[in-house]
Amino acid sequence: MRIILKRIILLFNIFLILAGCTSITEKGSRVINTRSGSERVDGLTYNSKGQNFRQRFIILHYTVSDRERSIDLLTNKDVSSHYLITDRENEPIYYLVDENKRAWHAGVSSWGNFTNLNDNSIGIEIVNKGFILKDGKMEFYRYPSWQIHKTAVLVQDLIKRYEVEPQNILGHSDIAPQRKQDPGPLFPWEELYRDYGIGMWYDETDKEKYKDAFDNRITPEEVQKELRKFGYGIAVSKVYDEQTKNVITAFQFHFRQNKYDGIMDAETFAVLKALNEKYKK
Repeated sequence: MRIILKRIILLFNIFLILAGCTSITEKGSRVINTRSGSERVDGLTYNSKGQNFRQRFIILHYTVSDRERSIDLLTNKDVSSHYLITDRENEPIYYLVDENKRAWHAGVSSWGNFTNLNDNSIGIEIVNKGFILKDGKMEFYRYPSWQIHKTAVLVQDLIKRYEVEPQNILGHSDIAPQRKQDPGPLFPWEELYRDYGIGMWYDETDKEKYKDAFDNRITPEEVQKELRKFGYGIAVSKVYDEQTKNVITAFQFHFRQNKYDGIMDAETFAVLKALNEKYKK
């Protein structure tokens, strides 16, 4: 009997200790307990209209590593992502960081008026080795169709829950074009748009309309302003400098994947103008 009584007292003391912390009583409400009393937080009676989701962007990456190395990097090092899609078809999508917390995946980054996209994005890493250099050129690794399907299913779910706009579904190279190439030119953005309704793509009729708009009279300043209008972080230097070449390459990785040399030509310019007409009116 004494043993039972001691256990009851012990459990009661544990309860009192835990009561010193915040206790959740119902969804949206809580009670903050202290030694001197308690305060009730009511999250149900009133609800403010002035709010939106923190999760404005979805950023897609490749890991440049195999499965084991990717898991180690994303769980034990100072880099992380909310989700990991491995290169094993029978594995689940791994949920690594709570969506309401910041994952360290974007680094120094910008899109439109937003900077430091770790603050307002969800990062998805896909196990893919990236590229190898062959004769001075980047040769990228392909993505299997099942891996793209998993990615699409996850992104569709995130779009639905957080109302993410098409123009805010981007690759790492879009938000950090001076230092990143992922998810690379073999990531099928057009397929995601066409088959899953994900992200941005241009209308062919608009592209054809702008094909004759590019000639020798189009200045570097005009090109830079169009890229900036679309969302890329680019200084209007009025010359075709290294930063401009990197941004054009990132744009081609996403929207002109059969040519990604960083050179602005009539086709690339027409695609850019068509996208700005569609998404940046």
